[in-house]
Formats: sequence, C-alpha cells, structure tokens
Amino acid sequence: MLLAKGAWVVVADGEKALILENTGDLRQPQLRLIEREEADTEMPGADTAPPGRVFESMAGGRRSAMDQPDYGRLVGERFAADLVEMLTRRARAGEFDKLVLVAPPQVLGALRDEMDDALRAVVVAELPKTLTKHPVAKIAEVVAAELDAL
Repeated sequence: MLLAKGAWVVVADGEKALILENTGDLRQPQLRLIEREEADTEMPGADTAPPGRVFESMAGGRRSAMDQPDYGRLVGERFAADLVEMLTRRARAGEFDKLVLVAPPQVLGALRDEMDDALRAVVVAELPKTLTKHPVAKIAEVVAAELDAL
C-alpha cells in the first residue's frame, strides 16, 4: 500500500499525538507536522479524593475497601475521545480523506471505540507501533516500510 499525497498520519500514544500530512508523493512520502496534541493529565479530584476504608486481611496485609481509580487509564481514554472528536471534525471539514493510525495496540483499540462510521471509513491503515518519540523523518521511513509490506 502506498501513502497518498495529502493523507494524514496520526502517531499517538496515551498522552500525546502527532498529526502529520504526507506532502510527498506515493513513492517518497514526506511527512509534515501539522499539529501536536497532548493529554491534559490533570484529573479533577485525583489528589483530593478521600481514601477508602482500610481493612486488615487475614494475611496481615492491608487493603482498601475502595479501589483507587487508574488515572493513567482514564487520562488515556479521555485523550483518545478528544483526539477522535478533533479528527472527526476536521475530516468533516474536508481537511483529509485518508488516515493512517500509528499507535500501541491498546491506544488503537481506544481510538477505534470512539470512532463513528464516517471517520472509520477514511482509515486506510492501522499500524500497532509506538513512534511518538521518534523524529518525523524516522516516522516517515517506518510508516512507508510498514505500508509497503501491507
């Protein structure tokens, strides 16, 4: 599969996303950074919530009567929802008509869960990779190689 000129490549993890556009041609993609999104890691009440009751267990350990929320997971889910909302809005505005998603498998799943049919229809590939810490040139190289293998 080749990456069409004008196609968007979204490289994401649970806390940040790089929105890239292919400004090159089919044979030699060149990705240009359009936007960088970062998760709001502040969770209201995360540090002020009262702890649950603590019980002694038979083994002598202590455990809480209430599970503490997994704030990292909650931030990631909220970030995925916000990212999909932005992509949906921009796809409807005609800013792109082909989308490649590059993210770890759990993040791809969270993004998929949030997508409507219209956005799902423009997704041409999903690559289960973690590339958010790579330079854009390296991302272009990896994405081109992965798409070529499809």
